[in-house]
Amino acid sequence: MSFTLPDLPYSYDALEPHFDSQTMEIHHSRHHNLYITNLNNAIEGTNMENASIEEICKNHSENIAVRNNGGGHYNHSLFWNIISPNGGGDPHGKVAELINSTFNDFDSFKSKFSTAAMTRFGSGWAWLCQIDNHLEICSTANQDNPLMPGICNDKSNPIIGIDVWEHAYYLKYQNKRAEYIDAFFNVVDWNKVNERIS
Repeated sequence: MSFTLPDLPYSYDALEPHFDSQTMEIHHSRHHNLYITNLNNAIEGTNMENASIEEICKNHSENIAVRNNGGGHYNHSLFWNIISPNGGGDPHGKVAELINSTFNDFDSFKSKFSTAAMTRFGSGWAWLCQIDNHLEICSTANQDNPLMPGICNDKSNPIIGIDVWEHAYYLKYQNKRAEYIDAFFNVVDWNKVNERIS
């Protein structure tokens, strides 16, 4: 089984003005696609060929090529699916309940999540994860993610991830990572986030 590039559930320009179409196209069709190509090459002829991407991240992260490219595929697949042109606004449903019980209110959560994204040195991701009946924020380097052993909490269920590699925002925001993070909250699709809660 080979992994394939998932179609976006919206057009490249659908997230304007928050995320520009050129960045979205390059990010999806080139960056994400390259992770998939390299992952398929890395798992060819191994017992990982029939594993899901979640199983690969959880069980094979000691292989550097698999870790980097499998993480890149998983992370971006999650990212594309929790943002949409119907995003933004305040959270609702189960995620709102968990945010309020864990962080007291949405503003406190946004501040903590934004800090995790801003203070990730170099390239990486910031995450909001469900762990049983509460939430936890963490960040990871490169294409690591909370499914990998020893990252965040071993029971972590990632429900939000923000890509803070420069390729995710540099064409529009240059070095202004804080503005990109602010824009992210205008496209987070809380319905999709709620679907990720177990």
